[in-house]
Amino acid sequence: VPLVSERDQNFRLTTREGSRFVVKIASAAEARVAADFQIDVLVHLEDRGVQGVPRIQRTVSGETRSEIRSENGSLHCLRVVTWVDGDLLNDVEITPDIASRFGHRLAELDMGLESFANQVDIRIPLWDTLRAGELRDLLVHVGDHNMRSTLESVLDQFELVVGTLGSLPRQVIHNDANTENILIDAADNISGFIDFGDIMWAPRIVDVSTAAAYLRSDGDDRLQIIAPFVAAYHQRSPLLESEFNLLFDLIRTRLSMTLIILYWRLMARDKDDPYRQKTLEGESDAYDFLKYLSGMGRDAFVSRLKAALVTNW
Repeated sequence: VPLVSERDQNFRLTTREGSRFVVKIASAAEARVAADFQIDVLVHLEDRGVQGVPRIQRTVSGETRSEIRSENGSLHCLRVVTWVDGDLLNDVEITPDIASRFGHRLAELDMGLESFANQVDIRIPLWDTLRAGELRDLLVHVGDHNMRSTLESVLDQFELVVGTLGSLPRQVIHNDANTENILIDAADNISGFIDFGDIMWAPRIVDVSTAAAYLRSDGDDRLQIIAPFVAAYHQRSPLLESEFNLLFDLIRTRLSMTLIILYWRLMARDKDDPYRQKTLEGESDAYDFLKYLSGMGRDAFVSRLKAALVTNW
């Protein structure tokens, strides 16, 4: 069964016995080193005993990957991984308790990734937060003047702080722990992480900020699920003061990247494109949340999160 994907061609494969797998065919535009990097990271997590992540299935000759030739003769990396059970976090109401469990599990995943030593400089198309400024040329696709002005202002502010990220703890990170890539079981436990297609070597705090950018809440306290998420991550894997103080800018930057790329894709993809439709539905509230954070300001944001560190345990 075909699965919606941004770059790769993915399928769910069900065997006669009922076992399920994901078959992944890498995009021809993706460098082979990127696919190899993703595979090696999953093998590393398996060796470390990290649960709730896809396992690489070996070929009959024991290899972790194979190749498939397209009709035009180009070779694509082909791999098969296990299916991770669970419902998407995006499909449930995220309570502060669930957010806390998510924070614990992401910290544990990052701790498992920390010891992966291969510092490959993978060039992630579009989704490298440290290169957010390179999206400026795409702002022309944002038709709303007020939105475009807000997004440009966020990029301006990020350029003032991006230089400080170089001194922060760096490691391999998932880089896309959004609610479409997080699984939850019937007991409200975080059961797994999927889609390691954007993994990269980056400051650890980027993993936290990226996940937090998708924990948008309505109501009087719009940080009611971000706050316990960050506090729980900090409990498992303590954040430095310098990391903590950059969360405001990093979350706003990720929200801005999401919106810029969204409006660019409105021009580049057909109206009935499934990935386009999925993105439109999932990011409809991103601008409202960005405006809320901008109105709140960095000081109030940091104070709110620091209060959660005290009240959660």
